[in-house]
Amino acid sequence: MTASSDQALSHRITAPLSGLTEQEARKRHALGEGNAAPAPTSRTYQQIFFENVFTFINLCLFGLGATLAILGRVGDALISTAVISLNVAVSVVQEIRAKRTLDRIALLTRPTAVVLREGKERAVVPDELVVGDVIKLGPGDQILVDGRIISSGRMAVDESLLTGEADLVEKSQGDEAFSGTFCVTGGGYYVAERVGARSLANQMTASARAPRRVLTPLQREINLVVRIALLIVVYMEFLLVLTSVLKQINLADSVENSTIVAGLVPNGLFLSIAVAYALGAVRILRFGALVQQSNAIESLSHVDVLCLDKTGTLTANRLHVAEVFPINASEAEITRALGAVAASASSGNKTTEAIGAAWPSPAYPLTSEIPFSSVRKWSAVAFAAQAEIPSSLHGVFALGAPEALAPSLRDSARDSRSPAWQAASERIHVFATKGLRVLLVAHVPQVTTLVDRGDTSELPSGMEPWGLLALSDELRPEVGEALSAFMQAGVQPKIISGDNPETVAALARQAGLGPTLEVVSGPELEQMREAEFDDVAESATIFGRITPRQKEQLVRALRRRGHYVAMIGDGVNDVLSLKQADLGIAMRSGSQMARYVADVVLMQDSFAVLAPTVAEGQRILHGMQDILKLFLTRISTIGLVILSSLVVGVFPLELRQGSLVTFFSVGVPAIALAVWARPGPAPQGRLIRRLLHFIVPPMLLTGVIGLLLFVGILWLRLAQAGATGGATAVASTDDFPVAQSALTMFLVMCGLLLVVFVEPPTPWWVGANPLSQDHRPAWLALSMMVVFFGMMALPLLRGWFALSALSLQEYLLLAAAIIIWLFTVRAVWRTRLLSRYLSVELE
Repeated sequence: MTASSDQALSHRITAPLSGLTEQEARKRHALGEGNAAPAPTSRTYQQIFFENVFTFINLCLFGLGATLAILGRVGDALISTAVISLNVAVSVVQEIRAKRTLDRIALLTRPTAVVLREGKERAVVPDELVVGDVIKLGPGDQILVDGRIISSGRMAVDESLLTGEADLVEKSQGDEAFSGTFCVTGGGYYVAERVGARSLANQMTASARAPRRVLTPLQREINLVVRIALLIVVYMEFLLVLTSVLKQINLADSVENSTIVAGLVPNGLFLSIAVAYALGAVRILRFGALVQQSNAIESLSHVDVLCLDKTGTLTANRLHVAEVFPINASEAEITRALGAVAASASSGNKTTEAIGAAWPSPAYPLTSEIPFSSVRKWSAVAFAAQAEIPSSLHGVFALGAPEALAPSLRDSARDSRSPAWQAASERIHVFATKGLRVLLVAHVPQVTTLVDRGDTSELPSGMEPWGLLALSDELRPEVGEALSAFMQAGVQPKIISGDNPETVAALARQAGLGPTLEVVSGPELEQMREAEFDDVAESATIFGRITPRQKEQLVRALRRRGHYVAMIGDGVNDVLSLKQADLGIAMRSGSQMARYVADVVLMQDSFAVLAPTVAEGQRILHGMQDILKLFLTRISTIGLVILSSLVVGVFPLELRQGSLVTFFSVGVPAIALAVWARPGPAPQGRLIRRLLHFIVPPMLLTGVIGLLLFVGILWLRLAQAGATGGATAVASTDDFPVAQSALTMFLVMCGLLLVVFVEPPTPWWVGANPLSQDHRPAWLALSMMVVFFGMMALPLLRGWFALSALSLQEYLLLAAAIIIWLFTVRAVWRTRLLSRYLSVELE
C-alpha cells in the first residue's frame, strides 16, 4: 500500500465508520474503479464452440474430408463432414440456449454485499462495489473484493477455495482480505482495495471450482469406452495403411477407407451427454433447482445415501422461544439478560434474532465478545460495570449447549447429586424429546476480558448456571413426503446436526423416519478408531453434537464404504461436507459459501424439488445408456465387418454408405431416445457388463451374417452370369457395388431393429432390455425403414449414396438374412448364451 492509502486506512480505523457517499461511489465508477466483473456463469460461448468443434476425432474427420476434396472426391468429402457438422451445430445451438437460460437464473444466486454509504448500511450487488467501499462481514458471507480489515473484532476466514488448505485463517485489524474467501466466525468491516479483474475472485474462480468437478459413473464408463474404441481404431488404421501399401490401392480410396474407420470413434457420445445435461438443467429450472455442475442431475440417480443437516435443511430455521427454565436465577433476570445479550452482540444469528423478537432490549457497550462457533458450540459477551448498564448485567454471559458449557461451571453447580442440576438435566431431556433446541445461560459477575481465539477460546471458570432456554423450529412442510420418496427409491437418509442427539432424533421421528433410530453423538465418535467409525457411519441414522470436521469425516467414511453420497446443507458448518460429497446440494436461503460450493442450489428451499430432479437424472441416465448401446453396437459391428473384410480382400462399404448407416441406425434414433427417455430406478450391476450383454450377440451375428450376405450376393451375381470365378474375380466387376448396397441395407435394417430391442414395446421384443411398453421407438424404426426404402426407390438419392438397385432374388436373400438375424439375436439374448459360455452373469 502507498503512504496515502496507509493514512486513509489509519483514519478509517480510528474514525467512526461512515463509508463513501453515493456521489463518491458514482465518481469512482466513472473513473473505472468499480467492480466491473460479470457474475459467475456457465461456460463461455468461445468454450462451447471450441469444446464441440475442436475435438481430436472431429479434427481427424475434417482433415480427411479436406484431403478427399483436394483429391477430387468432393461429394465424398461433403458426406464425410456433413453428419459430424450437423451434430456439432445442433450441440452448439442447444448448449448456447441452455447457457443463456442458466445465466439468467444464476443472477438470482449472486452473492450480495452490505456496504456503508453515508453512514447507513445498504445491500448491493457485486457490480456496484467501488474502491474505498466499507463492506460489512458476518458468518457465511463471501469476501467479494480484495481489501483490508478495518474493524477491531476478530474473525476466522476460510481460504480453502484459494489455497486448498482447510484450516481457518484468523483475521484482525489491518490484515488483508481476499476475494473468493468466506467469513466463518466473527465479523466486522473491510475496505475495498482491488476490484474487478484485479481481484482474486476473477483470477482464481475457475481453479477454485476445479476440485468440485466430480465425474459421474456414466461419464467414467463413457470415457473408458471411447478410449478403448480409439485404440482399436488406431490399430485398424494401421492395418488399412499396410493393406493399401501392399495392394497399391490409390490414395483417394485409401483416404476414403480411413475416413470410414475414423468415424467409428463414438465422439458423438460426448456431445450427446453434454446436450442431455444442458437440457436437463434447463428442464428442472421450472421446478426451482439451479444446476451449477452440469452432471449433477445424473448424479442424483446414483445416490444411495442422503445426508442432511437439521437446522435450515430439515427444519425451516425459523426459531421461536418456547420456554425458559430457571435454575439459579429468576425468569425475569434470565429474560432481561438474554434480551440485552441479543441486542448488544455484534454478530447475530437465528438464535439471537429469536431472542430479540421475544425480549426486545436496548443495546449496551461490550467490553469484549466471543462469537458463536459451531465447533465449540457457545458464544459469550462481557458487560463492563458502568453506570448506564444495569448492575444485573455486569460480568460475563455465555450461551450455548449445556454439555459445552459444563466444564466452565462451578463444581457444585454441575454436581449430578445437586437437586437443581438434576432438575435441569431432566428438563433438558424433556425439551430434547419434544424436538426443542436447548441452550444453557451461564453467568459470572466478575468483569473478565474475553479473548477471542477462535475455536480454542475459553470461558472464565466458576460460572453460575442461570437457566435453560428452549427454542422451537418447524419442520419444512414437504420434508416428510420427500424423505419417504427417497426411502422408497432405496436411498438411506442420515441426519447430521450440531444439536442435541435426542432433539435431532425427535424431529426425525416427526419427519417420518421411524420410531427406532440408531443415535450417535459427536463425543462418542471422537473416541472411535477408523474401522469402528466407518461401521457406525454405515449403521446409524441420527448424528448429534457433530462438528463440521466430523460431518466431513462421516461423508468420507460413507464413500469409503462404496456409497454414492449426497449432502444437503445451508450453513458454513456444512461446507466441508458439501465439498467432500459426491453431490453437494445447498439451500438458496443458506450462506453464500454453501451455495458457492454446491452442485445444485434449491432456489425455493423446497425438498419437493428433489423428486423431479431425481426423475430427470434417471431420465438422462436411461436415455444415455440406450444411446450408448446403439453407438457401441454400430461401431463394433462395422468395425468387425471391416476387419473381416480384410481377410476377404475387399472393403465392404463406401464412405457415403457408412454415413447412411450412421444416420439411420444412430443419428436420428439417438435424438429421439434422449427426448423419450423415462425416469425409473437405475439398473443394478456394472454398466460395462450390461453393455456386453446387449452388444456382443448382435455384433457377432451382424458381422457373420452380413459378410455371408455380402459374399452370397456376389456368388448369386456370379451364378446368374454363368461365371466360374470366385468372389475375388467378381469384385473386379460392376456387381461389387450391388453387394455393398445389400450389406448397407442389412446394416441399416439391423440398426433400426435394435432400436426396438432397446425399448421393447411388447413382451415378444424383450431380449436384453426389460419391457418398456413404449411404442414410440418402434414406430420411429418403422418410419425410418419406410423412408430408407423410399430413398432406394429414387435413382437420384440412390446414386448420391452410391447404392445400387437389387433384383427380386437379392431382396429375398436380404430379407432372409434379416429374419435369421432377428430370431437368432433374440434367442441368444433370451437363452443367456453368452453369459453361460463365459460363466459370468452379464445382466
